[in-house]
Amino acid sequence: MAGLTGEWEKALHGEFSKEYYKKLFFYIKEQYRQVRVYPKADEIFTAFHLTPLDKVKVVIIGQDPYHNEGQAHGLCFSVKPRVEIPPSLVNIYQELKDDLGCRIPNHGCLTSWADQGVLLLNTVLTVQAHKPMSHRGVGWEQFTDAAIQKVNEQDRPIVFILWGKPAQEKEKMLNNPKHLILKAPHPSPLSAYRGFFGSKPFSQTNNFLASHGVEPVNWQIEDIK
Repeated sequence: MAGLTGEWEKALHGEFSKEYYKKLFFYIKEQYRQVRVYPKADEIFTAFHLTPLDKVKVVIIGQDPYHNEGQAHGLCFSVKPRVEIPPSLVNIYQELKDDLGCRIPNHGCLTSWADQGVLLLNTVLTVQAHKPMSHRGVGWEQFTDAAIQKVNEQDRPIVFILWGKPAQEKEKMLNNPKHLILKAPHPSPLSAYRGFFGSKPFSQTNNFLASHGVEPVNWQIEDIK
């Protein structure tokens, strides 16, 4: 497991010495040794590496990584280039098109969002191959809750986008009046038509950021040639 650096390391340093994290570390280390786990060990903290704490302007919360070969790379909802776009991301792209008129790209890699300050954080950071939610309850939630709390404490306007009930359970942690909380059903095909479509999270986010003097996010993802 590649460690954290910079502001994230300073903010979360105290977690590493806690008993739950020690157990989590050794459990995950053994999982990588015994079975196939996604994402790759050096990609577990990709969201933190690409989006430093002091650069976060938007937080999108997912559940756990994609569990099929070649998909997960440490950013929620995102897949590696040239991997088939998953159904939830297909729906996210459709809402993005309807909301802002963005072209739907030919891939599902969201690193350009992360590079602009969109923290794409799963609440569980690893998964056993082909076994969704297999690493739920082993300690990741406590760690990512600590990360969410550190973002909540930032003294600047930040948008939290909470799609689906598991993400919306984090709302009780978000008590900073400077922030904006946007809630909608999950973009999964099972729930997207219950209010995700038409929720306009991207325009609402940019309007909020702009109104507070923060550079809006360029949500358009360019095609891979």
